[in-house]
Amino acid sequence: MLASTLRCSRCPAVALLALSLLIGWSEQAAVQHLHRALSPPLVDEGTYVAVEEVAKQAQREQDDPSVRLLPNIKPNQETRDLEICCIHANILDFYLNNVLPHHSSNNAHAHRLQTDLSRISRDLETHGCSINRYRDHQHAEEFSRRFFALDGRHRLNKALGEIDILFSYLQDYCIQTNVTVA
Repeated sequence: MLASTLRCSRCPAVALLALSLLIGWSEQAAVQHLHRALSPPLVDEGTYVAVEEVAKQAQREQDDPSVRLLPNIKPNQETRDLEICCIHANILDFYLNNVLPHHSSNNAHAHRLQTDLSRISRDLETHGCSINRYRDHQHAEEFSRRFFALDGRHRLNKALGEIDILFSYLQDYCIQTNVTVA
């Protein structure tokens, strides 16, 4: 009889503990991280197709696939997504000023690519990616140095062949994360 009395006296405590855990789990499930691109062309299917087509054409014309222009920037405690986004926005600006104007292609996607990348650059600038602030960043300088180390036509093909990588980095890091509780 004593054992059943002790068991019943613990029932409310166990029920309260179970209820608390259930509430805690349901609250965690209701928290969502929503990611929104900082520029609409970053999530536009037509832009993606244009990037892929221009990159594929340039890659077919390359003779040395072992060289890589774009640095691989690893996020860490000091480098947040927006900073990595801005570094890549600086490299995008380099493309807009030094690569795409010299790209003579009969590729039907080239004009759309130029237009959409220009829009992305403007949008990122309105979100705080000052091109001048990141111009001297080590990764931007490394890209520029690698680009100019190659000869004229080869460097243009190489840069265009990596435009899909740059676009992918912009898609990954140029996002706004909102935490919502449902």
